[in-house]
Amino acid sequence: MSNKITIEELEKYLWESAVLLRTHVDAGAYKQYIFPLLFFKRLSDVYDEECEKVKNEYGEEALDWEENHQFQIPDGAHWNDVRNVSENVGKAIIEAFHKIEVANPEKLHGIFGDASWTNKNRLPDRLLKDLLEHFSTKTLSIENCPADELGQGYEYLIKQFADDSGHTAQEFYTNRTVVNLMTEMLKPQPGESIYDPTCGSAGMLISAVAYLKQKGLEWRNLSIYGQEIVTLTSAIARMNLLLHGVQDFNIVNADTLKTPAFTDHGKLQQFDLILANPPYSIKNWDRTAFESDKYGRNFLGTPPQGRADYAFFQHILKSLDPVTGRCAILFPHGILFRNEEKEMRENLVKTDLVECVIGLGPNLFYNASMEACIVICRTKKPVNRRGKVLFINAINEVTRKNAESYLEQKHIDKIAAAYETFESDDDIAKVVKNVEIANNEYSMNVSLYAKENKAFVVDERSIQECFDDWKLGSRAVNHSFENILELLGEGGE
Repeated sequence: MSNKITIEELEKYLWESAVLLRTHVDAGAYKQYIFPLLFFKRLSDVYDEECEKVKNEYGEEALDWEENHQFQIPDGAHWNDVRNVSENVGKAIIEAFHKIEVANPEKLHGIFGDASWTNKNRLPDRLLKDLLEHFSTKTLSIENCPADELGQGYEYLIKQFADDSGHTAQEFYTNRTVVNLMTEMLKPQPGESIYDPTCGSAGMLISAVAYLKQKGLEWRNLSIYGQEIVTLTSAIARMNLLLHGVQDFNIVNADTLKTPAFTDHGKLQQFDLILANPPYSIKNWDRTAFESDKYGRNFLGTPPQGRADYAFFQHILKSLDPVTGRCAILFPHGILFRNEEKEMRENLVKTDLVECVIGLGPNLFYNASMEACIVICRTKKPVNRRGKVLFINAINEVTRKNAESYLEQKHIDKIAAAYETFESDDDIAKVVKNVEIANNEYSMNVSLYAKENKAFVVDERSIQECFDDWKLGSRAVNHSFENILELLGEGGE
Protein backbone atom coordinates (compact mmCIF):
# COMPACT_ATOMS: atom_id res chain seq x y z
CA MET A 1 0.00 0.00 0.00
CA SER A 2 1.31 3.46 -0.90
CA ASN A 3 2.19 5.83 1.93
CA LYS A 4 2.55 8.85 -0.34
CA ILE A 5 3.55 11.93 1.59
CA THR A 6 1.77 15.19 0.81
CA ILE A 7 3.73 18.42 0.47
CA GLU A 8 2.11 19.76 3.65
CA GLU A 9 3.09 16.62 5.59
CA LEU A 10 6.61 16.78 4.19
CA GLU A 11 7.12 20.42 5.14
CA LYS A 12 5.81 19.83 8.66
CA TYR A 13 8.01 16.74 9.04
CA LEU A 14 11.13 18.59 7.88
CA TRP A 15 10.57 21.69 9.97
CA GLU A 16 9.89 19.68 13.12
CA SER A 17 13.35 18.16 12.75
CA ALA A 18 14.82 21.65 13.02
CA VAL A 19 12.62 22.49 16.00
CA LEU A 20 14.29 19.64 17.90
CA LEU A 21 17.61 21.49 17.59
CA ARG A 22 16.36 24.72 19.12
CA THR A 23 18.09 25.67 22.41
CA HIS A 24 20.96 23.35 21.38
CA VAL A 25 22.17 24.87 18.11
CA ASP A 26 22.17 28.41 16.70
CA ALA A 27 19.62 28.94 13.93
CA GLY A 28 22.37 29.62 11.40
CA ALA A 29 23.82 26.16 12.06
CA TYR A 30 20.64 24.09 11.61
CA LYS A 31 21.56 23.31 8.04
CA GLN A 32 24.84 21.65 9.09
CA TYR A 33 22.90 18.86 10.76
CA ILE A 34 19.44 18.64 9.22
CA PHE A 35 20.46 18.50 5.55
CA PRO A 36 22.97 15.63 5.95
CA LEU A 37 20.51 13.59 8.05
CA LEU A 38 17.73 14.16 5.52
CA PHE A 39 20.00 13.09 2.67
CA PHE A 40 21.22 10.04 4.63
CA LYS A 41 17.61 8.97 5.27
CA ARG A 42 16.71 9.42 1.59
CA LEU A 43 19.71 7.38 0.40
CA SER A 44 18.88 4.53 2.79
CA ASP A 45 15.17 4.45 1.96
CA VAL A 46 15.78 4.52 -1.81
CA TYR A 47 18.36 1.76 -1.40
CA ASP A 48 15.78 -0.36 0.44
CA GLU A 49 13.21 0.37 -2.27
CA GLU A 50 15.67 -0.73 -4.96
CA CYS A 51 16.43 -3.92 -2.99
CA GLU A 52 12.76 -4.81 -2.80
CA LYS A 53 12.30 -4.41 -6.55
CA VAL A 54 15.50 -6.34 -7.37
CA LYS A 55 14.55 -9.20 -5.04
CA ASN A 56 11.11 -9.50 -6.60
CA GLU A 57 12.47 -9.46 -10.13
CA TYR A 58 15.85 -11.26 -9.95
CA GLY A 59 16.03 -12.92 -6.53
CA GLU A 60 18.16 -12.24 -3.47
CA GLU A 61 21.44 -13.05 -5.21
CA ALA A 62 21.09 -9.82 -7.25
CA LEU A 63 20.78 -7.53 -4.22
CA ASP A 64 24.49 -6.68 -4.11
CA TRP A 65 24.94 -6.00 -7.82
CA GLU A 66 26.13 -2.40 -8.13
CA GLU A 67 24.20 -1.76 -11.33
CA ASN A 68 20.96 -2.26 -9.43
CA HIS A 69 21.56 0.73 -7.17
CA GLN A 70 21.87 4.44 -7.79
CA PHE A 71 24.20 4.71 -4.77
CA GLN A 72 25.94 2.06 -2.68
CA ILE A 73 25.21 1.68 1.05
CA PRO A 74 28.04 -0.41 2.59
CA ASP A 75 27.50 -2.85 5.45
CA GLY A 76 27.07 -1.01 8.73
CA ALA A 77 26.36 2.34 7.05
CA HIS A 78 22.59 2.10 6.61
CA TRP A 79 20.20 4.41 8.46
CA ASN A 80 18.94 1.47 10.52
CA ASP A 81 22.49 0.63 11.61
CA VAL A 82 22.92 4.09 13.08
CA ARG A 83 19.40 4.17 14.49
CA ASN A 84 20.14 1.06 16.56
CA VAL A 85 23.17 2.66 18.25
CA SER A 86 22.46 3.85 21.80
CA GLU A 87 25.81 5.39 22.81
CA ASN A 88 28.25 7.63 20.96
CA VAL A 89 25.60 8.24 18.31
CA GLY A 90 27.52 11.12 16.75
CA LYS A 91 30.51 8.86 16.16
CA ALA A 92 28.26 6.29 14.48
CA ILE A 93 26.80 8.99 12.20
CA ILE A 94 30.26 10.16 11.15
CA GLU A 95 31.41 6.61 10.43
CA ALA A 96 28.33 5.90 8.30
CA PHE A 97 28.80 9.12 6.36
CA HIS A 98 32.45 8.30 5.72
CA LYS A 99 31.68 4.77 4.49
CA ILE A 100 29.01 6.05 2.08
CA GLU A 101 31.29 8.76 0.69
CA VAL A 102 34.11 6.24 0.15
CA ALA A 103 31.73 3.81 -1.57
CA ASN A 104 30.45 6.55 -3.92
CA PRO A 105 33.54 8.72 -4.58
CA GLU A 106 32.45 10.32 -7.85
CA LYS A 107 29.14 11.81 -6.67
CA LEU A 108 29.20 11.82 -2.88
CA HIS A 109 32.77 12.64 -1.83
CA GLY A 110 32.59 15.24 0.98
CA ILE A 111 28.83 15.67 0.57
CA PHE A 112 27.96 15.22 4.24
CA GLY A 113 30.19 18.09 5.36
CA ASP A 114 32.28 18.22 8.51
CA ALA A 115 29.85 19.18 11.28
CA SER A 116 30.88 18.43 14.85
CA TRP A 117 28.59 15.44 15.42
CA THR A 118 30.67 14.16 18.37
CA ASN A 119 30.35 17.38 20.43
CA LYS A 120 28.18 16.00 23.22
CA ASN A 121 27.79 19.39 24.87
CA ARG A 122 25.95 20.57 21.79
CA LEU A 123 24.55 17.26 20.54
CA PRO A 124 24.06 14.79 23.39
CA ASP A 125 23.15 11.23 22.47
CA ARG A 126 19.55 11.80 23.59
CA LEU A 127 19.10 14.67 21.11
CA LEU A 128 20.61 12.72 18.23
CA LYS A 129 18.41 9.74 19.07
CA ASP A 130 15.38 12.05 19.02
CA LEU A 131 16.41 13.36 15.59
CA LEU A 132 16.91 9.85 14.22
CA GLU A 133 13.56 8.69 15.60
CA HIS A 134 11.80 11.74 14.16
CA PHE A 135 13.22 11.15 10.68
CA SER A 136 12.33 7.45 11.01
CA THR A 137 8.61 8.26 11.24
CA LYS A 138 8.38 8.51 7.43
CA THR A 139 9.80 6.46 4.59
CA LEU A 140 11.42 8.72 1.99
CA SER A 141 11.30 6.25 -0.89
CA ILE A 142 10.74 7.47 -4.44
CA GLU A 143 7.27 5.93 -4.42
CA ASN A 144 6.31 7.76 -1.23
CA CYS A 145 8.13 10.98 -2.06
CA PRO A 146 9.11 11.54 -5.73
CA ALA A 147 12.24 13.57 -6.43
CA ASP A 148 10.40 16.74 -7.44
CA GLU A 149 8.32 16.71 -4.27
CA LEU A 150 11.25 15.96 -1.97
CA GLY A 151 13.19 18.69 -3.75
CA GLN A 152 10.32 21.08 -3.14
CA GLY A 153 10.39 20.18 0.54
CA TYR A 154 14.15 20.71 0.60
CA GLU A 155 13.71 24.16 -0.94
CA TYR A 156 11.09 24.93 1.71
CA LEU A 157 13.60 24.01 4.41
CA ILE A 158 16.26 26.23 2.82
CA LYS A 159 13.81 29.13 2.89
CA GLN A 160 12.85 28.43 6.52
CA PHE A 161 16.51 28.34 7.54
CA ALA A 162 17.05 31.62 5.70
CA ASP A 163 14.21 33.22 7.66
CA ASP A 164 15.52 31.86 10.94
CA SER A 165 19.18 32.73 10.45
CA GLY A 166 18.85 36.35 9.32
CA HIS A 167 21.64 38.05 7.39
CA THR A 168 23.62 34.84 6.77
CA ALA A 169 20.94 33.68 4.35
CA GLN A 170 22.29 35.59 1.32
CA GLU A 171 25.03 33.01 0.83
CA PHE A 172 22.60 30.21 0.06
CA TYR A 173 19.19 31.66 -0.68
CA THR A 174 17.96 33.85 -3.53
CA ASN A 175 14.33 34.96 -3.84
CA ARG A 176 12.87 32.10 -5.87
CA THR A 177 10.30 34.22 -7.69
CA VAL A 178 13.11 36.37 -9.09
CA VAL A 179 14.98 33.21 -10.11
CA ASN A 180 11.87 32.00 -11.94
CA LEU A 181 11.70 35.30 -13.83
CA MET A 182 15.35 35.05 -14.88
CA THR A 183 14.86 31.50 -16.10
CA GLU A 184 11.68 32.40 -17.98
CA MET A 185 13.52 35.12 -19.90
CA LEU A 186 16.54 32.99 -20.86
CA LYS A 187 14.46 29.92 -21.82
CA PRO A 188 16.86 26.98 -21.30
CA GLN A 189 16.83 24.38 -24.08
CA PRO A 190 17.48 20.61 -23.98
CA GLY A 191 21.13 19.64 -24.25
CA GLU A 192 22.49 23.04 -23.21
CA SER A 193 25.27 23.74 -20.73
CA ILE A 194 24.13 25.80 -17.74
CA TYR A 195 26.45 27.47 -15.25
CA ASP A 196 26.23 29.43 -12.01
CA PRO A 197 29.60 30.76 -10.79
CA THR A 198 28.27 31.56 -7.29
CA CYS A 199 25.68 28.82 -7.06
CA GLY A 200 24.76 28.82 -3.36
CA SER A 201 22.31 25.95 -2.82
CA ALA A 202 21.89 25.51 -6.62
CA GLY A 203 18.44 27.09 -6.74
CA MET A 204 19.11 28.79 -10.09
CA LEU A 205 20.42 25.60 -11.68
CA ILE A 206 17.40 23.67 -10.43
CA SER A 207 15.12 26.40 -11.79
CA ALA A 208 16.50 25.73 -15.28
CA VAL A 209 15.75 22.02 -14.89
CA ALA A 210 12.24 22.79 -13.59
CA TYR A 211 11.58 25.05 -16.58
CA LEU A 212 12.20 22.20 -19.03
CA LYS A 213 10.17 19.75 -16.94
CA GLN A 214 7.21 22.15 -16.93
CA LYS A 215 7.45 22.52 -20.71
CA GLY A 216 7.52 18.74 -21.16
CA LEU A 217 11.00 18.96 -22.72
CA GLU A 218 14.00 16.67 -22.21
CA TRP A 219 16.01 17.83 -19.17
CA ARG A 220 18.27 14.86 -18.43
CA ASN A 221 20.75 15.85 -21.14
CA LEU A 222 21.53 19.24 -19.59
CA SER A 223 25.14 19.77 -18.56
CA ILE A 224 25.06 21.56 -15.21
CA TYR A 225 28.02 23.36 -13.62
CA GLY A 226 28.34 25.40 -10.46
CA GLN A 227 31.00 26.85 -8.19
CA GLU A 228 30.53 27.88 -4.56
CA ILE A 229 33.10 29.27 -2.12
CA VAL A 230 31.42 28.10 1.11
CA THR A 231 32.13 24.41 1.75
CA LEU A 232 28.86 23.60 3.51
CA THR A 233 26.79 25.50 0.95
CA SER A 234 28.44 23.65 -1.94
CA ALA A 235 27.54 20.36 -0.23
CA ILE A 236 23.96 21.59 0.17
CA ALA A 237 23.91 22.39 -3.56
CA ARG A 238 24.97 18.85 -4.47
CA MET A 239 22.40 17.31 -2.13
CA ASN A 240 19.74 19.64 -3.54
CA LEU A 241 20.43 18.59 -7.13
CA LEU A 242 20.44 14.91 -6.26
CA LEU A 243 17.21 15.22 -4.28
CA HIS A 244 15.64 16.87 -7.34
CA GLY A 245 16.60 13.83 -9.42
CA VAL A 246 19.47 15.55 -11.29
CA GLN A 247 22.45 13.27 -11.99
CA ASP A 248 24.69 15.00 -14.54
CA PHE A 249 26.26 17.95 -12.72
CA ASN A 250 29.59 19.24 -11.48
CA ILE A 251 29.62 21.45 -8.38
CA VAL A 252 33.05 22.63 -7.21
CA ASN A 253 33.89 24.16 -3.84
CA ALA A 254 36.36 27.01 -4.55
CA ASP A 255 36.68 30.79 -4.96
CA THR A 256 35.46 31.69 -8.46
CA LEU A 257 37.49 34.89 -8.72
CA LYS A 258 40.69 33.37 -7.34
CA THR A 259 40.48 29.85 -8.76
CA PRO A 260 37.86 29.39 -11.50
CA ALA A 261 37.07 25.68 -11.58
CA PHE A 262 36.04 25.25 -15.19
CA THR A 263 38.79 25.87 -17.72
CA ASP A 264 39.70 24.50 -21.13
CA HIS A 265 43.30 24.66 -22.42
CA GLY A 266 44.17 27.65 -20.25
CA LYS A 267 40.96 29.54 -21.04
CA LEU A 268 37.66 29.76 -19.23
CA GLN A 269 35.16 27.10 -20.24
CA GLN A 270 32.23 28.66 -22.07
CA PHE A 271 28.55 27.93 -21.54
CA ASP A 272 25.27 28.36 -23.36
CA LEU A 273 23.43 29.85 -20.40
CA ILE A 274 24.53 31.47 -17.12
CA LEU A 275 22.30 32.39 -14.19
CA ALA A 276 23.89 34.14 -11.24
CA ASN A 277 23.39 36.20 -8.11
CA PRO A 278 26.97 37.09 -7.11
CA PRO A 279 27.67 38.24 -3.55
CA TYR A 280 27.26 41.99 -3.75
CA SER A 281 29.99 44.52 -3.21
CA ILE A 282 32.46 42.26 -1.43
CA LYS A 283 35.63 43.95 -0.20
CA ASN A 284 37.92 41.01 0.61
CA TRP A 285 39.14 39.89 -2.79
CA ASP A 286 42.50 39.90 -4.61
CA ARG A 287 42.24 43.03 -6.74
CA THR A 288 45.97 43.02 -7.51
CA ALA A 289 45.81 39.57 -9.08
CA PHE A 290 42.73 40.59 -11.07
CA GLU A 291 44.62 43.53 -12.62
CA SER A 292 46.72 41.00 -14.54
CA ASP A 293 44.19 38.17 -14.71
CA LYS A 294 45.50 35.33 -16.86
CA TYR A 295 42.00 34.56 -18.13
CA GLY A 296 41.47 38.11 -19.42
CA ARG A 297 38.59 38.78 -17.07
CA ASN A 298 39.58 42.45 -16.70
CA PHE A 299 38.71 43.35 -20.30
CA LEU A 300 36.38 46.11 -19.09
CA GLY A 301 38.75 47.29 -16.38
CA THR A 302 39.65 46.50 -12.77
CA PRO A 303 36.91 47.10 -10.19
CA PRO A 304 37.61 49.11 -7.01
CA GLN A 305 38.74 47.14 -3.97
CA GLY A 306 35.52 47.88 -2.10
CA ARG A 307 33.22 46.48 -4.79
CA ALA A 308 33.95 43.25 -6.68
CA ASP A 309 30.64 43.29 -8.59
CA TYR A 310 32.24 43.96 -11.96
CA ALA A 311 34.84 41.25 -11.34
CA PHE A 312 32.03 38.68 -11.20
CA PHE A 313 30.31 40.42 -14.11
CA GLN A 314 33.39 40.12 -16.32
CA HIS A 315 33.96 36.51 -15.27
CA ILE A 316 30.42 35.71 -16.44
CA LEU A 317 30.78 37.54 -19.75
CA LYS A 318 34.07 35.75 -20.44
CA SER A 319 32.35 32.43 -19.71
CA LEU A 320 29.63 32.86 -22.36
CA ASP A 321 29.66 30.78 -25.53
CA PRO A 322 30.44 33.17 -28.42
CA VAL A 323 27.41 32.00 -30.43
CA THR A 324 24.73 30.74 -28.04
CA GLY A 325 25.81 32.49 -24.83
CA ARG A 326 23.30 34.43 -22.75
CA CYS A 327 23.15 35.33 -19.09
CA ALA A 328 20.85 36.84 -16.48
CA ILE A 329 22.54 38.32 -13.41
CA LEU A 330 20.91 39.67 -10.28
CA PHE A 331 22.80 42.71 -8.98
CA PRO A 332 22.26 45.59 -6.57
CA HIS A 333 20.97 48.61 -8.50
CA GLY A 334 24.16 50.58 -7.86
CA ILE A 335 26.16 48.77 -10.54
CA LEU A 336 24.13 50.69 -13.12
CA PHE A 337 25.29 54.17 -12.10
CA ARG A 338 28.03 54.21 -9.43
CA ASN A 339 30.72 56.69 -10.38
CA GLU A 340 33.72 54.51 -9.51
CA GLU A 341 32.60 51.95 -12.13
CA LYS A 342 31.84 54.47 -14.88
CA GLU A 343 34.77 53.54 -17.12
CA MET A 344 33.92 49.84 -16.98
CA ARG A 345 30.29 50.64 -17.69
CA GLU A 346 31.35 52.65 -20.74
CA ASN A 347 33.41 49.74 -22.03
CA LEU A 348 30.50 47.39 -21.32
CA VAL A 349 28.07 49.46 -23.39
CA LYS A 350 30.58 49.61 -26.24
CA THR A 351 30.80 45.81 -26.37
CA ASP A 352 27.05 45.76 -27.16
CA LEU A 353 26.62 42.67 -24.99
CA VAL A 354 23.88 44.16 -22.79
CA GLU A 355 20.45 43.30 -24.12
CA CYS A 356 18.12 44.23 -21.27
CA VAL A 357 18.19 45.88 -17.84
CA ILE A 358 15.28 45.32 -15.46
CA GLY A 359 14.83 47.46 -12.39
CA LEU A 360 13.06 45.49 -9.66
CA GLY A 361 11.27 46.69 -6.56
CA PRO A 362 12.79 46.90 -3.06
CA ASN A 363 13.23 44.03 -0.58
CA LEU A 364 13.74 41.31 -3.20
CA PHE A 365 17.32 40.78 -2.08
CA TYR A 366 17.18 38.51 0.91
CA ASN A 367 17.08 40.48 4.18
CA ALA A 368 18.06 43.75 2.50
CA SER A 369 15.80 46.63 1.51
CA MET A 370 17.89 47.79 -1.46
CA GLU A 371 16.47 47.69 -4.97
CA ALA A 372 17.75 44.96 -7.24
CA CYS A 373 18.23 44.78 -10.97
CA ILE A 374 18.60 41.99 -13.51
CA VAL A 375 21.09 42.47 -16.34
CA ILE A 376 20.64 40.25 -19.40
CA CYS A 377 23.51 39.92 -21.85
CA ARG A 378 23.79 37.98 -25.10
CA THR A 379 26.84 37.31 -27.27
CA LYS A 380 24.86 37.24 -30.55
CA LYS A 381 21.99 39.67 -30.29
CA PRO A 382 19.29 39.51 -33.00
CA VAL A 383 19.87 42.11 -35.71
CA ASN A 384 16.95 44.28 -34.58
CA ARG A 385 18.37 44.45 -31.03
CA ARG A 386 21.94 45.40 -31.89
CA GLY A 387 23.15 48.77 -30.68
CA LYS A 388 20.18 48.96 -28.29
CA VAL A 389 19.26 48.13 -24.72
CA LEU A 390 15.75 47.46 -23.44
CA PHE A 391 15.07 49.08 -20.06
CA ILE A 392 12.19 47.70 -18.01
CA ASN A 393 11.04 49.63 -14.95
CA ALA A 394 9.38 46.94 -12.87
CA ILE A 395 9.65 48.71 -9.52
CA ASN A 396 5.89 48.39 -8.97
CA GLU A 397 5.69 44.80 -10.23
CA VAL A 398 6.04 43.30 -6.78
CA THR A 399 3.80 42.05 -3.98
CA ARG A 400 4.51 42.68 -0.30
CA LYS A 401 2.75 40.35 2.13
CA ASN A 402 3.57 39.08 5.62
CA ALA A 403 6.80 41.11 5.63
CA GLU A 404 7.95 39.34 2.47
CA SER A 405 8.38 40.72 -1.05
CA TYR A 406 7.94 38.49 -4.07
CA LEU A 407 6.86 38.43 -7.71
CA GLU A 408 3.49 36.92 -8.51
CA GLN A 409 3.06 34.99 -11.75
CA LYS A 410 1.30 38.00 -13.28
CA HIS A 411 4.43 40.10 -12.62
CA ILE A 412 6.71 37.46 -14.14
CA ASP A 413 4.48 37.15 -17.22
CA LYS A 414 4.33 40.93 -17.70
CA ILE A 415 8.09 41.48 -17.41
CA ALA A 416 8.93 38.44 -19.56
CA ALA A 417 6.44 39.57 -22.23
CA ALA A 418 8.02 43.05 -22.35
CA TYR A 419 11.44 41.44 -22.82
CA GLU A 420 10.16 39.10 -25.52
CA THR A 421 8.46 41.95 -27.43
CA PHE A 422 11.48 44.25 -27.09
CA GLU A 423 9.53 47.41 -27.88
CA SER A 424 8.87 50.69 -26.07
CA ASP A 425 5.47 50.94 -24.48
CA ASP A 426 3.58 53.45 -22.39
CA ASP A 427 3.92 51.33 -19.28
CA ILE A 428 7.22 49.72 -18.19
CA ALA A 429 9.48 49.27 -21.24
CA LYS A 430 11.75 51.60 -23.23
CA VAL A 431 14.16 50.67 -26.04
CA VAL A 432 17.24 52.92 -25.90
CA LYS A 433 20.08 53.19 -28.41
CA ASN A 434 23.59 52.84 -27.04
CA VAL A 435 24.38 56.35 -28.24
CA GLU A 436 21.73 57.75 -25.91
CA ILE A 437 23.29 55.86 -23.00
CA ALA A 438 26.63 57.41 -23.98
CA ASN A 439 25.01 60.86 -23.94
CA ASN A 440 23.97 60.14 -20.34
CA GLU A 441 27.62 59.51 -19.44
CA TYR A 442 27.01 55.77 -19.65
CA SER A 443 24.61 55.68 -16.75
CA MET A 444 22.23 52.74 -17.05
CA ASN A 445 19.98 53.86 -14.23
CA VAL A 446 16.63 52.44 -15.30
CA SER A 447 14.66 55.50 -14.19
CA LEU A 448 16.58 57.67 -16.67
CA TYR A 449 14.96 55.81 -19.54
CA ALA A 450 11.86 53.91 -18.42
CA LYS A 451 9.98 56.17 -16.03
CA GLU A 452 8.23 54.79 -12.99
CA ASN A 453 4.49 54.40 -13.39
CA LYS A 454 3.04 56.89 -10.90
CA ALA A 455 -0.41 55.35 -10.80
CA PHE A 456 -1.93 55.43 -7.34
CA VAL A 457 -1.29 52.20 -5.45
CA VAL A 458 -3.18 51.24 -2.29
CA ASP A 459 -0.83 50.20 0.53
CA GLU A 460 -2.46 47.09 1.98
CA ARG A 461 0.25 46.31 4.51
CA SER A 462 -0.57 45.84 8.18
CA ILE A 463 0.93 48.11 10.84
CA GLN A 464 3.33 45.28 11.79
CA GLU A 465 4.45 44.89 8.17
CA CYS A 466 5.04 48.64 7.88
CA PHE A 467 7.10 48.51 11.06
CA ASP A 468 9.11 45.54 9.80
CA ASP A 469 9.81 47.37 6.53
CA TRP A 470 10.87 50.49 8.44
CA LYS A 471 13.22 48.40 10.57
CA LEU A 472 14.71 46.76 7.50
CA GLY A 473 15.18 50.16 5.84
CA SER A 474 16.84 51.57 8.96
CA ARG A 475 19.27 48.68 8.98
CA ALA A 476 20.13 49.33 5.34
CA VAL A 477 20.71 53.05 6.01
CA ASN A 478 23.01 52.22 8.93
CA HIS A 479 24.91 49.78 6.75
CA SER A 480 25.31 52.41 4.02
CA PHE A 481 26.47 54.97 6.58
CA GLU A 482 29.09 52.53 7.88
CA ASN A 483 30.31 51.99 4.30
CA ILE A 484 30.62 55.76 3.78
CA LEU A 485 32.63 56.14 6.98
CA GLU A 486 34.84 53.24 5.94
CA LEU A 487 35.46 54.77 2.51
CA LEU A 488 36.27 58.12 4.08
CA GLY A 489 38.73 56.37 6.35
CA GLU A 490 40.39 54.60 3.40
CA GLY A 491 40.75 57.91 1.62
CA GLY A 492 42.59 59.44 4.53
CA GLU A 493 40.52 61.80 6.60
